[in-house]
Amino acid sequence: MGNYVFKLPDIGEGVVEGEVVQWHVSEGDSVSEDDPIVDVMTDKATVTIPSPVNGKISSLSGGVGDMIAVGSTLLEIESSDGDDGPEEKQQHVTEEPEQEEPEVIEEVQKPQPKPAPEPAPVAAPDPVGKSVKATSRVLASPAVRKRAREALVDLSSVRGSGPAGRIRHADLDAFIAAGGSVSGASPVAYSEKRTEVTPVKVVGLRRKISEQMTLSKSKIPHFSYFEEVDITELEALRQVLNSSRDESQPKLTYLPFIMLALSKIMPEHPECNAHFDDSEGVVNRHAAVNLGIATQTERGLYVPVVKHVESMDVWKAAAEMQRVSGSARDGSASLDDLTGSTFTITSLGREGGLGATPIINHPEVSILGVHKAREMPVVRNGQIVIRRIMNLSSAFDHRVVDGADGAALIQHLRMMLENPALIFM
Repeated sequence: MGNYVFKLPDIGEGVVEGEVVQWHVSEGDSVSEDDPIVDVMTDKATVTIPSPVNGKISSLSGGVGDMIAVGSTLLEIESSDGDDGPEEKQQHVTEEPEQEEPEVIEEVQKPQPKPAPEPAPVAAPDPVGKSVKATSRVLASPAVRKRAREALVDLSSVRGSGPAGRIRHADLDAFIAAGGSVSGASPVAYSEKRTEVTPVKVVGLRRKISEQMTLSKSKIPHFSYFEEVDITELEALRQVLNSSRDESQPKLTYLPFIMLALSKIMPEHPECNAHFDDSEGVVNRHAAVNLGIATQTERGLYVPVVKHVESMDVWKAAAEMQRVSGSARDGSASLDDLTGSTFTITSLGREGGLGATPIINHPEVSILGVHKAREMPVVRNGQIVIRRIMNLSSAFDHRVVDGADGAALIQHLRMMLENPALIFM
């Protein structure tokens, strides 16, 4: 037996420290060589570090969210191999390719975790009708936790298929379908005041998002501009194209038309398709229209990029948007898929509300928010008629984009969407 002191190895060029985002082991756990022990996030990548030896965990250094310097003790293992830590094993680490900012990749290649235990029976609610509490130690998104509460399901009894055992909607569906719910339970009723406070440490991808939003909002003086667009004719065109598409073509939403319209008009609004390097005092105006598509995933907000939209037709734009947003959701997005945007679109689809004040994706200078389309009474030629209306919210960097210029871009976009034939001329 030997005490193996394992130090955080050099996990990338220029990396001097890493953030602990998840421990896969606890003190007293037995581990085998190459078992995953901890996930560490750096400015370059997120890596999973495996155990270098067989043995028992005797101590851990740092909790989730703590920064550990390269070369500092990460943990100690009571090695059953009698090994006290040869230098060559200190470099044993599973590493992602080096990545540049903005860092939004959380998924990493990691050894398969040990199979989770069989689900335990779910405890019935108490007599006052309180819902079953889902343990805070399981990994699940807020949406999954909300569904579990409504279905009276204890998430600690659900086997997760996501990274590190994260519970997804499909896992919850399978558990409920197999009868894993509280049968005969009455609807949730609260007869007592709720006073619990659940602290949630901001770590990993959520910390990166926080840093990026703080950078954007603190450095960029935003101004917002709102407009409503009559997309009745665009909706008619969309319906025709969808009804005549072949199996190889994706179903069209409004976004591909908006993407093409933006690519068409950007040469007349070059100040809006740009990056501002404020350290050098230079605005880099881009000829390429590379559109970031803000995408909500179970792991947080990603902005995959559809590049060179100016060279695409509506079908290609739709297919590429589906590809990059899908890869962001399932964790397979490449670094190239997640970098290089010159202008960002954010949309909540049918949940899109009436307006918002979107935050610019630094170092870009413009962002467009797309809201839900709805039937509304409007006045046309002195008559009240029903038309399909969509609201647009936009924000611009007032240091380099004047109010008139931002408004001109949105009015030009409105003209294209209200007269969709112009998009294809």
